[in-house]
Amino acid sequence: MPRITIYSSMFCPYCHRAKALLSKKGADFEEIDVDTVPGARQEMTRRASGGYTVPQIFIGDAYIGGCDDLYALEGAGRLDALLAG
Repeated sequence: MPRITIYSSMFCPYCHRAKALLSKKGADFEEIDVDTVPGARQEMTRRASGGYTVPQIFIGDAYIGGCDDLYALEGAGRLDALLAG
């Protein structure tokens, strides 16, 4: 399984939804809280080509986007293949 990184914030409902879907899929992920980790928001914005809202999700080298993008991949039947690497 590829490395999964999700930049999030504690009180973000979209972050919770994205993490719930990944957990349901049995995917391990690294969560980086942009509110508590120094420099994390700047790193996230750089990696996400200017994306500044949370969550911002990366699977392996692929930039997925936010919660809606993750669920769109699931709805299109493409998320499992990405998670399998």
